Amino acid sequence: MMILDYDKALYYTLWGQWDDLLVLMVRTKDDLLSKKIERFLNDYHYSLDQTKVVDSHDTLLYYLDHAMKYNPPLVEEI
Repeated sequence: MMILDYDKALYYTLWGQWDDLLVLMVRTKDDLLSKKIERFLNDYHYSLDQTKVVDSHDTLLYYLDHAMKYNPPLVEEI
């Protein structure tokens, strides 16, 4: 279930556990989540512009907030 990936990503991001966030980036099946994590970690480690780091961090958090609000329709099996 994808919600577990979002919960983990939020936890790792808020508590600064970058190694665990990197592992999650590789293992998740959500391509957008993987790209958002990749962009943030790349900016965090290599960017000299602090606003770029903050922007990618906020973008990741906004994506996680949006994705966790999504409730997929239930499919009934007949």
